[in-house]
Amino acid sequence: MQKKTGNNVEFKRTEDNALRLSVSGNVINYDNPEFFADLERQITAKPQRLILNADGLGEWDSSLLVILYESIRAAKAAGIECDLSELPQNLRDLMRLAFADDRKPTHGGSAKMPFLENLGKATLDILQKTSNVMTFLGQICSSVGRWMSFRSIMRRVDFWAALEDCGPKALGIVSLISFLVGLILAFVGAIQLETFGAQIYVASLVTIGMCRIMGAIMVGIIMAGRTGSSYAATIGTMQVNEELDALQTMGFSKIDFLVLPRMLALLIAMPLLTMLADFMGMLGGAFVGVFMMDLPYQEYWKYAFNAFNLKNFLVGVFHGFCFGIIIAVCGCYSGLNCGRNADSVGVATTQSVVRAIVWMIVATGIITVVCMELGL
Repeated sequence: MQKKTGNNVEFKRTEDNALRLSVSGNVINYDNPEFFADLERQITAKPQRLILNADGLGEWDSSLLVILYESIRAAKAAGIECDLSELPQNLRDLMRLAFADDRKPTHGGSAKMPFLENLGKATLDILQKTSNVMTFLGQICSSVGRWMSFRSIMRRVDFWAALEDCGPKALGIVSLISFLVGLILAFVGAIQLETFGAQIYVASLVTIGMCRIMGAIMVGIIMAGRTGSSYAATIGTMQVNEELDALQTMGFSKIDFLVLPRMLALLIAMPLLTMLADFMGMLGGAFVGVFMMDLPYQEYWKYAFNAFNLKNFLVGVFHGFCFGIIIAVCGCYSGLNCGRNADSVGVATTQSVVRAIVWMIVATGIITVVCMELGL
């Protein structure tokens, strides 16, 4: 008995009650709606086995793979043995790959563990992450030591490129945001000072606030979102593309080659950007005081300069220096510990920004307490 389902594809019963699916000639854009109905009828007849034959096969495309896949799937569902020995090796390999183990993630809920077991697992995770971070910081210190002794493999071109990215290219956004923050501080201060007729002290308020802490914090937040995330995304993409593995295979230190130039660039750029933010914040306060509060220009700057204190200025610059270290460490650590897919790059980028901002706030609190204890 022979049943044709198309010009090049046919079913045939053999004497030993086997079903032979023969494919010959060119199978291009095969589209025969009767094939699947005929396949179901043939499988329902319960042959002992299904033989797939491709003698005389010419050119073919993915439609042939659909024919073979659906035939094997239907036979497996009916418990019928499949014989692929008469297929070319490439088609046998494709069919084996198509019916390999399902690698899709399971969505079943994990078993609920007791409270103490959960607590222990969380503690071990925290200890492991802490150990990883401390190891990373130790590697950075070793890299800085090699750099100071002229033994690091850091390329100058990488350092200058990183410095250009986090320095001159960041001037615009830092200037704008700092100007607006100074303007907002002046508005907020003016509302309260007007009740005492002391509007002129807006200049002192803005100067002390920007130089002491606000300038450094605004620069830190901007650079965490702009540069820290860039570091994480760049290094994370290198992880996905296996470029980090290539560096390690060639014997290059990832810390020297990738982390060190970026950290040194931020250490230089952050204090300078903090100084710029201080000045632009004072300029924003002057804009409000002179043009909106009708304060004399000379008087405003007189009170601003009188309020300017080198101690406050240096504390702000030190904040910027510390923030530069935090942003570089968080960005590079997130990138180096990124996963191997595109989604992991996005996660690493987000984590770098969140970590940097959180640790900058923590560092601000610590520095503030230390300065109060030292009388600074």
